[in-house]
Amino acid sequence: MDCGEASSRNSLLTLERACNGDIQWSFSQVKGTLEDDVTEADIISCVEFNHDGDLLATGDKGGRVVIFQRDPLSKALIPRRGEYNVYSTFQSHEPEFDYLKSLEIEEKINKIRWLKRKNPAHFLLSTNDKTIKLWKVSERDKRVEGYNTKEENGAIRDPACITALRVPTIKPMELMVEASPRRIFANAHTYHINSISVNSDQETYLSADDLRINLWHLEITDQSFTSCTDIVDIKPTNMEELTEVITAAEFHPVECNLLVYSSSKGTIRLCDMRSAALCDRHSKLFEEPEDPTNRSFFSEIISSISDVKLSNSGRYMISRDYLSVKVWDLHMETKPIESYPVHEYLRSKLCSLYENDCIFDKFECCWSGNDSAIMTGSYNNFFRVFDRSTKRDVTLEASRDVAKPKTLLKPRKVCTGGKRKKDEISVDCLDFNKKILHTAWHPTENIVAVAATNNLFLFQDKL
Repeated sequence: MDCGEASSRNSLLTLERACNGDIQWSFSQVKGTLEDDVTEADIISCVEFNHDGDLLATGDKGGRVVIFQRDPLSKALIPRRGEYNVYSTFQSHEPEFDYLKSLEIEEKINKIRWLKRKNPAHFLLSTNDKTIKLWKVSERDKRVEGYNTKEENGAIRDPACITALRVPTIKPMELMVEASPRRIFANAHTYHINSISVNSDQETYLSADDLRINLWHLEITDQSFTSCTDIVDIKPTNMEELTEVITAAEFHPVECNLLVYSSSKGTIRLCDMRSAALCDRHSKLFEEPEDPTNRSFFSEIISSISDVKLSNSGRYMISRDYLSVKVWDLHMETKPIESYPVHEYLRSKLCSLYENDCIFDKFECCWSGNDSAIMTGSYNNFFRVFDRSTKRDVTLEASRDVAKPKTLLKPRKVCTGGKRKKDEISVDCLDFNKKILHTAWHPTENIVAVAATNNLFLFQDKL
């Protein structure tokens, strides 16, 4: 076992030990201004760690991607610290206009997905509603001097002035991080892209919109019809017969032939690409029978699945609907093996949440590195962490009040009755404009990233 494998294994053991008991979360960092004046373009729209957790990428509504790199010193400290610094910032997407449909295409970054590292450079996919881009992020700390045909400033030299040949030399320079687009995958989606997922073979990836899922090959550069394959199509012949849409899709982390996608009807379908080129016929259907006692006007809306994530082991998956997060065993389709209420106290508020459109918010969810814990967001800048082994859960707040290094987060509780305790907050006092939609968990350590409007909060366990 080499040093890298040993370090990764120790990190996972630390993660497992922490998740078997109560994790005390502490504040680590906050990125972005804490001022109240927030522009729409600065609102964070996605968060994603890379495969070793040393890089953390965020996308925003202004089409920008910001990559943070873990401070090597914080990683070497005992106990380890999860401190990140800005590594690279670049404009990934620009606003566009579809003249054929008279439709504005927003620059907002919907999803970011990292590719596994194969060389010194890093690669990631980013997408807005219509176009997916493959970016190469590389470092340059050397420059070449002494060209024969051009000056140092880049100007071309007059060949008549060249009287002798020079041997170019390589000189050190200040580190420069460059982000360059390597592929642009466009013109394949009629509807808005809601998901992208890189296959375990690292050669293909999927992109999903409301009615179709496309399979792309990372090396195909042309924009003809051969650049992607339509593998799922649920569009009815008559659009008046449309009853459900695709809400999220993801490849299996180990089996390159398997993928899952969720729908607005609260179902999850598992497809096997070995069965047929077109995966309209699913291999498994995961659906929980509805409880008749909870049937209401809002049942169909709140049962819509906003996110689905397969576990790192590939055995389980989690699905997030409006009020809960559920754990499914891929070997059992009939019902989830675990169900965790996220904010059940909002069930009595569904009417007002429908009127202000909050009921249509799409919350994401994520696994801890060893699949023993789950995290998802809520309102009032609250986020929930569920420990699967102890069945304990905690509500925490991403607040500027805790923005001091090593400050322990105090569990928050929401009161639904008339009387409330000192540390509780009334459900009527929740701020529904402050919502945690996007979260990410470090792949091997208890470090979490939480997007709160235009701020990125980083928390870690205090062992």
